[in-house]
Amino acid sequence: MEGNNLEKTLQEGNLFRQLNCLIVAHLRHHNLTQAARAVASATMTPLDVEAPPNKLLELVAKGLAVEKDETLRGVPSSTLFDLGTALGYGLNPDPRIQKVHQRAFQSTRQGIFLNTRCARFSPDGRFVATGSADTSIKLFEVMTVSNSVFKLAQISKIKQMMLPDSKEGPVRPVIRTFYDHVQPINDLDFHPQSTVLISGAKDNTIKFFDFSKATAKRAFRVIQDTHNVRSVSFHPSGDFLLAGTDHPIAHLYDVNTFQCYLSANSPEIGVNGAINQVRYSSTGGMYVTASKDGAIRLWDGVSASCVRAIAGAHGTAEATSACFTKDQRFVLSCGKDSAVKLWEIGTGRLVKQYLGATHMQLRCQAVFNDTEEFVLSIDEPSNEIVIWDALTADKVAKWPSNHIGAPRWIEHSPTEAAFISCGTDRSVRFWKENL
Repeated sequence: MEGNNLEKTLQEGNLFRQLNCLIVAHLRHHNLTQAARAVASATMTPLDVEAPPNKLLELVAKGLAVEKDETLRGVPSSTLFDLGTALGYGLNPDPRIQKVHQRAFQSTRQGIFLNTRCARFSPDGRFVATGSADTSIKLFEVMTVSNSVFKLAQISKIKQMMLPDSKEGPVRPVIRTFYDHVQPINDLDFHPQSTVLISGAKDNTIKFFDFSKATAKRAFRVIQDTHNVRSVSFHPSGDFLLAGTDHPIAHLYDVNTFQCYLSANSPEIGVNGAINQVRYSSTGGMYVTASKDGAIRLWDGVSASCVRAIAGAHGTAEATSACFTKDQRFVLSCGKDSAVKLWEIGTGRLVKQYLGATHMQLRCQAVFNDTEEFVLSIDEPSNEIVIWDALTADKVAKWPSNHIGAPRWIEHSPTEAAFISCGTDRSVRFWKENL
């Protein structure tokens, strides 16, 4: 029965997406641009979605004709008209969206570490790095081959590498291990163009590691900050980076000169304004901070001035994570009030709220999947990973995390159906589509 309800929820969500796309396209084709923008913004639908002219009118006419015919024959009207069959031209721009409902993920244990605190995928999805309380940073290679024959071989290889410890010792797909911090790692990020990984830690430093060099164990450059570095984020150009620290204003560093800049136009922030997470948008035109005072703040990426402050976004509870959608129209935030929220950047309006997962203890994350069709987060009491439909905010699945104790971090690949979870049980788990 639960499976049938899940399937029904997914079908209805897909139907709503197609209907919203048709409405936006219809309004745009009839030069009702302002109305099209309003519907697109309210329903998270691309404004430039393609559909044949008057397709919505055709479908409405067909539906009314069917309803009239059924009424004359005494047949109850259908509750849902199958737009998917009627469309027939592939309204969804990404064909993977059609398959995502059938995806089943497997969890495999990748290694034993001391309380892994954070993880980050490289922009191309080829690598994933983890940072731990034991001050170590470990780099994994994620094999992604498009050819289906090689992909099956790849899955087999990953499974082999993640087998339990053998007599010769643990077998893990770790290609680099770095030790150069003296206190726990808080966050990581990859340079957008080069083989450089940066880390922020409790020892007030940001360190640069070149993972192209197999023998390198220590950082080749170090930024000494004045505060505990809680979060780091590279500008898409790679020339600047942001550091979210115990200071209420993000520190902007020039990567070439290491000069630090602070915003001269910042709102009044109280003593509890430490930044839990900072993230750039896809173009670098904006960045967002999630703070311990519960606020989400949006900043101009050029002037570093605060353009919008959403005070009390998570009430009096900490805001623990925040990230942009790819089109930079929305921000997804998570907080210790056990809420995951979607905000419209232009107005600061709360668009969606994803409920049903409790997270009040750990610095929990909320992330989109690679197509931004689903939202993932963590339920601490049940030790489960919770998935919502991003558009309808319906909870569509709950997966046992297989960690002993709730995961403290979840990070999704930007390029494929895979994500990583980090637990307080000293394990890292890689989740991938089960082919």
